[in-house]
Amino acid sequence: MGRGRAKAKQTKVARDLKYRNHDTDLGALARELHGEPVDREEEVDPEVLEKWSDYSERKD
Repeated sequence: MGRGRAKAKQTKVARDLKYRNHDTDLGALARELHGEPVDREEEVDPEVLEKWSDYSERKD
């Protein structure tokens, strides 16, 4: 006994996952799965890059 609450929670989560409207970027998912390179360095502030450049293993 004592499993009723846990089972109810699992059922609630399962229903939420099943019926929720997902706004998934399928193009980004496909690119990630196919291993296409993603240029994320543009998104990073140059000041942050400068601050942490000493810790980078990559040498430009």
